[in-house]
Amino acid sequence: MLRGYILHHRPYRESSVIVNLLVDDVGRVDALVRVGSGKKSLKSIIQPFQPLIFQFNSKSGSTDSSLKFITQVEPAAPALPLKAESLYSAMYLNELLVRVLNSGQHAEGLFLHYHRSLMGLAQQFSSSHLRYFEMELLLELGALPSLDYDTLGEMIMAGCSYRFVTDAGFAVVNQAASEHFTSSRNLLAGEMLIQLKQKQLTPEHLNQAKGLMRYLLTPLLGGKPLLSRKLFIKQ
Repeated sequence: MLRGYILHHRPYRESSVIVNLLVDDVGRVDALVRVGSGKKSLKSIIQPFQPLIFQFNSKSGSTDSSLKFITQVEPAAPALPLKAESLYSAMYLNELLVRVLNSGQHAEGLFLHYHRSLMGLAQQFSSSHLRYFEMELLLELGALPSLDYDTLGEMIMAGCSYRFVTDAGFAVVNQAASEHFTSSRNLLAGEMLIQLKQKQLTPEHLNQAKGLMRYLLTPLLGGKPLLSRKLFIKQ
């Protein structure tokens, strides 16, 4: 049996749904599942944020040859109690994964990071959970610049300032130039980069880390905004 979470689902014919899954040690899998009706219906568990165990094969019976067919599914644990900002954050993670991972794309290590993010959000909301997952996602996709060394091969230092250079990494900014960049969003604190790598972001660096992650993710999203971000604006 495999472990996984549903990222998104949509109806398919009368008693089935197509689900986008994040599967442990696999990555993204799109599958068809018959939910049935009445007392034996699976609708209550075919939901996001519900830990599942399941089996599937490669024959879905649909016209989409990439779809798997779930032959067995059951809850692995109670659904995670996500509310308010934590729920919106989890919805953001789901939309992000559906957007940047293609069907069948391998991302073996993401499941555990995703699960830990949901568990953290269920306990207490903190935007740091999002930043750490975004970092792991970028790393998995080969799109995360080094958080250890700058463009000259020197260790990133807490007392230095940096700017991001596309396809190169973080370039150190000298003190004179740093004053010029004071009001610029392009100036990044070395302390923030170190804290991000260590997953120990302090409150004063959360906004800067958010801006960096958004900038790095933008090319992967193809210029189309994420709908889940609007949930935070409406609050």
